[in-house]
Amino acid sequence: MILDELDAASREALERHGFDAPRFEALRARIAAGTLGPADNVVQGVVEPPRPDDLTPLPAPGEPGFDGAYAAGVAALRRGEIASVVLAGGMATRFGGAVKGVVEALDGRSFLELKLGETARLAGALGAEIPVVLMTSLATDAAVRAHVAERGLGEPLVLSQFLAPRLCPDGSVFRDAEGRASLYGPGHGDLLEALRLSGTLAALRERGVRHLLVSNVDNLGGRVDPAVVGAHLLAGRPLTVEVARKEGDSGGAPARVDGRMMLVEGFRFPPGFDEETIPVFNTNTSTIAVEALEQPVELTWLVVEKVVDGRPVIQLERLYHELASFVPTTYLVVPRRGPRGRFIPIKTPEDLERERPALRELLAAPP
Repeated sequence: MILDELDAASREALERHGFDAPRFEALRARIAAGTLGPADNVVQGVVEPPRPDDLTPLPAPGEPGFDGAYAAGVAALRRGEIASVVLAGGMATRFGGAVKGVVEALDGRSFLELKLGETARLAGALGAEIPVVLMTSLATDAAVRAHVAERGLGEPLVLSQFLAPRLCPDGSVFRDAEGRASLYGPGHGDLLEALRLSGTLAALRERGVRHLLVSNVDNLGGRVDPAVVGAHLLAGRPLTVEVARKEGDSGGAPARVDGRMMLVEGFRFPPGFDEETIPVFNTNTSTIAVEALEQPVELTWLVVEKVVDGRPVIQLERLYHELASFVPTTYLVVPRRGPRGRFIPIKTPEDLERERPALRELLAAPP
């Protein structure tokens, strides 16, 4: 069994972070046998671009439908039915080794401070309570908790994504220079399971929460917006995925697979498929009905090849937005820029320097 091959510290960390050893062992056996590999990531079936009526534009102020959506969202927020879930996990490798959520983003305020501050600002304006959930990881949890306490950012519920050991291409455990197992976070697909297993979903339900708005900590545009909440509610589907018009972007996008709409990650498209035929891409911001999370779904385990310490490794990862393959989904086309912009991702320090004017415009807008 995999745990028997690991050092005591690695075993303890894995067990503390929700590691499912039997499930992992079954996947590892398939990698070792050559029956699971990167080629299996590719979706099977006929892949086609979405039809125009597969995409739902978010109405702008003054456009038909905006007032109704905004009013429905405000009412739900005032009833305490909406919570904000911020993905603040990962392995703290993309931003110079720093935990991005606690890094200064603008005028002395961190990403977390701005993100949670926007939620608090909206709650104050509406006289509403908007619970906040943070999903951290082994690499970010301590820094995030300390930062929340130090900056007085309220009392968010905190849960951790899982851990897993990296593998060599032959299925054996990948070890670092000291001989210890090399651990990683298996992706934000952990969110769906971690919400249930941690008791967080039950706690939110007891507080009257009915829908969760999920966004990345580094996308300050992914705020709780009454119009977005209302558009989700009025559509009447368990899941709303926000998509934006492409501007040279690559990555996941909505597509029809054998006639059925789903989100397809960039590396899962079949070879030769022209991704430019799809005009929008996934922003990784979604609104999810709590009832859609109460039963487990079998998200696809993706085989991701990486290089660590100059050597090839395999990571098994999942993506939460694959939930769109299991429940009826609205693909909501949202604006990228401007005071109502929904997508300003910051992946590197260079991105932050370039996007600071856009962030100022966004944060100066009324809630």
